[in-house]
Amino acid sequence: MTKFTWDHIHLRTPDPEATAVWFEKMLGAEITRSMQQGAPRIDMKIGGANVFLAPVKAGDGVNAPPVTPYQGLDHFGLSVTGIDAIAADLKAKGVEFTREPTTVRPGTRVCFIRGPQGVSIELLDRTV
Repeated sequence: MTKFTWDHIHLRTPDPEATAVWFEKMLGAEITRSMQQGAPRIDMKIGGANVFLAPVKAGDGVNAPPVTPYQGLDHFGLSVTGIDAIAADLKAKGVEFTREPTTVRPGTRVCFIRGPQGVSIELLDRTV
């Protein structure tokens, strides 16, 4: 059978710079700025994953972001340690929570935050 390995997530945004700044400030993403075919490009590394930011301009034919929950890709999750302290820090920075830190089963606490363009991000703290 063919082996598949993870490569990237692609986020479309009307303001790639503001989106990159949010992920850098709020979640510690590593930002890389470069040029691709004569246009600025912004990539991020977060939780070991590559996230590429694609600019969206009016008239591009790109639909507005959906409101969670919805069918299809719903969210991405990031592992953390010390979720309650992290949640307090994010709240102090003004991050919107769509689900407060909650124990979903013994040894696993989760919360959900809303990123730019309504992207849903789950933080998971697994102690077992």
